[in-house]
Amino acid sequence: MMPEEAARVNALHQYHILDTLPEFDFDALAELAAQICDCPAALIGLIDERREFLKAKYGLPFELTECPRDISVCNEALCRNDLLYIPDTTKDERFKNCGTVIGEPYVRFYCGMPLINPEGYALGTFCVIDFTPRDLSPRQQDAIRRLARQTMAQLELRRQVRERDETLRQLNEARAALLTERDKSELLLRDILPAPIAQELKDHRRVQPRYYESASILFADFKAFTHLTERLDPVSLIGELDRRFAAFDDIVAANRLEKLKTIGDAYLCVGGVPDENRSHTFDACLAALQMQALTARSNRQREKLRLPLWELRIGINTGSLVAGVVGKRKFTYDVWGNAVNVAERMEAACAPGAVNIAATTAQQAGRLFEVEPRGQVDVKHKGPMEMYFLRRIRPEFSADAEGMTPNAAFWQAAGGTAAPIPAA
Repeated sequence: MMPEEAARVNALHQYHILDTLPEFDFDALAELAAQICDCPAALIGLIDERREFLKAKYGLPFELTECPRDISVCNEALCRNDLLYIPDTTKDERFKNCGTVIGEPYVRFYCGMPLINPEGYALGTFCVIDFTPRDLSPRQQDAIRRLARQTMAQLELRRQVRERDETLRQLNEARAALLTERDKSELLLRDILPAPIAQELKDHRRVQPRYYESASILFADFKAFTHLTERLDPVSLIGELDRRFAAFDDIVAANRLEKLKTIGDAYLCVGGVPDENRSHTFDACLAALQMQALTARSNRQREKLRLPLWELRIGINTGSLVAGVVGKRKFTYDVWGNAVNVAERMEAACAPGAVNIAATTAQQAGRLFEVEPRGQVDVKHKGPMEMYFLRRIRPEFSADAEGMTPNAAFWQAAGGTAAPIPAA
C-alpha cells in the first residue's frame, strides 16, 4: 500500500463508521439523491483498502452491505476531485469490463462525487446509479455535488460528536479517579486524625490548638521490650506488635478514647479529647482493664508454648492539657501538658500486668472501680506522688465475675452517661 493510500485509509478509520448499522440521516440523503435525479438507486460508499462498505443505500438489496473494491465504479471516483459522470458505462473504455457492469447489478449509468474530508482525504463516494443509460441535467449533477458535501458534513459532525463523547468519557473517568483519590486521602486523613480535627484541617488548612480542662491520658508499653527484640526476627516482632496494637485500637474505639500515636512499643491514647465528655475517666479505666485482660489471655497461650511473655504496663492520669496538630507534611494530632507527663510517669512506675493510676484519676474512678492505694512513690523529676492500682469494676457495677464489663447500674452511677457502642 502506497503511503498516500495508507494515510487515506487511516483517516477513514478515524471516523469509526465502517461496519456500523444504517443511520436515518445518511439513508435520507441517499433517497433524496435518487428522487432528485429520478434514478432507481443511490448509495453512500466508504472505501478501505479492500472493499466498499455501503453506509447507506436506496433501491439496492437490503442484504448488500459491501462489494470488493476492485470491481466497484466508485473506486475510480475516489481518485477524482470532482464529479464522475458516466451516461453509459458500456461505452466507456474504463468501465465496460468492470465487474459491476458486466455482472450484477449491471450498472449502466453512474454519477458519483468523492467524499473529501477537511484534511483532503477522499473517504468514499456519494453516487446515483441506473440500470439503463441516461443523462442528468447540470442542475441534477450540481445537486449530487451538494448532497455529497452535506454527507461529508454529516460524517464530520458524527466524528466530532464521537470525539466529544470520548472526551467526556475520559473526563468522567478522570473525575471519578480524582474523587476516588480524594476519598482515599480523606479516609487516610480521618484514620490519622480524629474526625472533627480532620474536618477542621480540611476546611481551614490548619487546626486551632485547644485547651481541655479535664481529660484522661492512657500510656501503655511492654516491659523488657528490648529483650524481646533480641529474641525475635524483625518480621515476627513487628507482626506481633501490630496484632496487639490493632486489638488495642478496637478496645480504644469501643471505649470512646482517641488513639494518638505509638512510639516503638509505647501506645498513647486519650479520653475527653477532642470530643469532650463526662465519662473519659471511666472510659480510660475500662480500656486499660480490657487491654490487660487481652494481654493476659495471650500470655497464657504463649506460656503453654514456652514463648516469651509480653508483659504490659499501663499508666493513667486525669488533668488538663492542650491538644493540636503539629507538622506541615505529615500531620500529627498530639497533646501536651503536665497531665501528659504524669501519665507517662504512672506507666513507668507500674508493675507488669497492672494498671497504675494517679490520685486525680482514682478520685473519680474509686466509686465505680476497686482501686488499691500504693502510697507515695518517688517519681523522677516529680518527687513523691500518690499512686493507685486499678484492679477491676466493683462487683455491684460489673456484668461479669472478672469485673471487666460494666452493667447498666455502672452507667447510671456514672451520671447518666450513655454506654459506648461496642466495636464491630
